Amino acid sequence: MTRKRQLIHTVFLFLLPIVVAWMGAGVLTALFLVGLALLWRWLIVLSGVTAPEATPDVVLETIAASHFVEKVRWCMDRMQLEYTERQSGGTLGVFFTGRTVPQLRVRTGLVESVIGNSPEILRFLWGAYSARSPQEMAFLEPTTGRLELESRIDRHGRNLQVWIYYHLLRDRELTLQAWGANNPAVPAWQRQVLRLIFPLLAMLIRRAFAITDEHYTRSVLHIEELLSEVDTVLADGRGSILGGDAVNFTDLAFAANTGLWLQPENYGGGKADACRIERDRMPAEMRADIERWIEDFPRAAGFVEGLYEDER
Repeated sequence: MTRKRQLIHTVFLFLLPIVVAWMGAGVLTALFLVGLALLWRWLIVLSGVTAPEATPDVVLETIAASHFVEKVRWCMDRMQLEYTERQSGGTLGVFFTGRTVPQLRVRTGLVESVIGNSPEILRFLWGAYSARSPQEMAFLEPTTGRLELESRIDRHGRNLQVWIYYHLLRDRELTLQAWGANNPAVPAWQRQVLRLIFPLLAMLIRRAFAITDEHYTRSVLHIEELLSEVDTVLADGRGSILGGDAVNFTDLAFAANTGLWLQPENYGGGKADACRIERDRMPAEMRADIERWIEDFPRAAGFVEGLYEDER
């Protein structure tokens, strides 16, 4: 069943009780309309088989300024995989449809597979493409060491979300900028909704991420623990956090996380430019954290800048 046809049918179902009430219809008329709705649903199912909607084979659903999105997007770009990116307004999906990003949609014939969460997406990409190009896809191989580091980097990413919102939610326009309210790739109606219900979204974010002084302090400690560890292991000149010179997906994941605050030129591969917040526009306390991290962890920051310059 195609998504657009299903959406139209869903809207009709919501309107059906209103139509019945407005017409003052009796039970028989209501039963007829219900039967009509069921018939329509069946025809939609048939149309999905006999005349499926033309959609891209691979779609990545995203919000532009997301380190978890950037992790997947960067790996897919490195694979030279052809895909279509569909951007949504930040926070709208999770709070109103329960859909988080990134989300990968892969169509094979009439079947559309949907994979969510960045680790699961990378495991799918490895399984689906590694046999075709083993050498090119070796950076995606999920070894035990890589999976353990990825898990830590993802926790690091969740701490960064607390850090970001602790600073940005105090500034409405900067938060809207990060959410894509000025991004032409985001549907116009979503950009307007972001502005209209900003107070509600900000309240939900504060509750969902427990944005408090105490949580911020703990998150910063955890962020700095991983930055310090990476900075230490890079002292031997290695080209990858886990050793050796070959870059793998954990290096890209760490760079995607760090790039969120370091903001290198190629962050997002050109797809997050409309959500970029220049450092001189950031709140003073946020800038102070960033400048301290650059000074205290120069090898980690340089490693990320180098990856964005050479690999992105």
